[in-house]
Amino acid sequence: MATPSLSRVSPQSPPNVQLSFDELDTPLRDTTFVVVDLETTGSAPGEDAITEIGAVKIRGGEVIGELSTLVDPGRSMPPYIVELTGITTAMLIGAPRIERVLPSFLEFARGAVLVAHNAPFDIGFLKAATARCELPWPPFQVLCTVKLARRVLGRDEAPSVKLSALAALFDVSTKPTHRALDDARATVDVLHGLIERVGNLGVHSYAELVDYLPNVSAAQRGKRGLAAHLPRTPGVYLFRGPSDEVLYVGTAVNLQRRVRGYFTGSETRARMKEMVAMATRVDHVECAHALEASVRELRLLGAHAPPYNRRSKFPRRAWWITPTAEPFPRLAISRRATYDALGPFGSRTDAAEVAATIADICRIRTCTKRIRDDQPHGPDCPDSAVGGCPAGGTPQSAAEYRHAPDSVHALIRGTDDAPLHRLRTRIEELAAAELFESAARLRDRTTALALALRRAQRLASLAAVDELVAARPSPSGGWELAVIRAGRLASAGVAERGVPPMPVVEALTLSAETVIEEPSPMRGATAGEAGLIAGWLETPGVRIVRASHGYAEPALGGGGWLQWCAVARGAAAAAGTA
Repeated sequence: MATPSLSRVSPQSPPNVQLSFDELDTPLRDTTFVVVDLETTGSAPGEDAITEIGAVKIRGGEVIGELSTLVDPGRSMPPYIVELTGITTAMLIGAPRIERVLPSFLEFARGAVLVAHNAPFDIGFLKAATARCELPWPPFQVLCTVKLARRVLGRDEAPSVKLSALAALFDVSTKPTHRALDDARATVDVLHGLIERVGNLGVHSYAELVDYLPNVSAAQRGKRGLAAHLPRTPGVYLFRGPSDEVLYVGTAVNLQRRVRGYFTGSETRARMKEMVAMATRVDHVECAHALEASVRELRLLGAHAPPYNRRSKFPRRAWWITPTAEPFPRLAISRRATYDALGPFGSRTDAAEVAATIADICRIRTCTKRIRDDQPHGPDCPDSAVGGCPAGGTPQSAAEYRHAPDSVHALIRGTDDAPLHRLRTRIEELAAAELFESAARLRDRTTALALALRRAQRLASLAAVDELVAARPSPSGGWELAVIRAGRLASAGVAERGVPPMPVVEALTLSAETVIEEPSPMRGATAGEAGLIAGWLETPGVRIVRASHGYAEPALGGGGWLQWCAVARGAAAAAGTA
């Protein structure tokens, strides 16, 4: 054959668009499959070549197109392949090369689910061929009838899952002959027979078929009904146990799909399987969009502390650097965020390292001796140069010492970054003296401090705004809307495509939650929630509809050091790989 042969192509063939997984959740009878079989010169995709392609396009049990062609492999046929397939070197003279054939096949299969018997073999050769032809491989969904047969058929009924054995079992209309089109036609009948079997087990869509393939316990699959009542909308879901306790909290763009995944083979985590075994019901909260879902998840984690969620996700499990209330203040590491605290930090160690850097550059004492306001500090403390207190060496009264905590306060608030400049100067001096290891350690400590300042100032800047209304374009058209008060999400909604957004904004503002302020840098908001909101506000396309006053980070804050930090991190990474 000189060119690919096409026959029986229906005008109702699907458009040339790769289906998304959501679209493949349609019934199996409405899903388009392309069943493909190859003949090759051997078994190694990287070394051997395709000699024949046969493909059958089906939908709803009907054949809507076929493709068949021999392919010139550019070499002679091995004798054992000639004996197996009957394809000789002479038969391939004048056949098109794979460079001409492959684009036709990819166009024929576009938008469909690829099916093959022992799919890794056929798909491996097709991918290798597209790579050699410098063509992109489309993101096909792939179904292997060998894998499906092993899942559906018992060993007694099907001791072998070879195509010839399954063809005999299902009494196919076209017997496999080791020629591509015949074998593809036989695989079509095998696929239909297997789909009929799983249909009797409640599998009616391609997504359900994919979920069915892995081996899942009957108990796990039996709880699938817990997801039946859930909507296909964004939101938060809560697994509850036998005593109505919350076991796990999560978010989803599509609640039903996400929760259903816990009862299928797509869930492989042992702890989650254990959680599912205990679950008796699944509650849910529908949300306007993903931001609201993420915020509600954080709040529910804080309220319930579910045992199967990662502890690191809990919103109030953070550390803060807090000046102590003494005549000679020190820096303490605390879970409680006071008004002049710096944080949050994920670990106490990180907070302690940053606190040590601040104490060193701002000359804050690290000794723990109690000192009255009428006593001096310093005579009993050796200088930090010999491993003592950063404020030691020189006696200071409480008034003389005051400049140190004032410097810390200005650094945290972003009104003075002089300490960061002093650190950078010290790094340069160490490097000039060829004390490169010391310079690198101080560089890393300075980077950690600058990034901690920027993180804290970014969140505090958001929390400082009494009310901010923002809109982001929705993927489906229209606008996602958020009313933010003191760093907390007070209301959320969506103005659908074609709906004027401002009346929706007014309604959301009137119904928004009243926020009670607390004396802390975040005014009572959690760092996790403020961080989610700040990240959402920084995504492309977001517009601020209105704000009670300016939303901006301090001019002399850590944000001005981001470029320096990026260079420093790059240098650290390069040194680590050298």
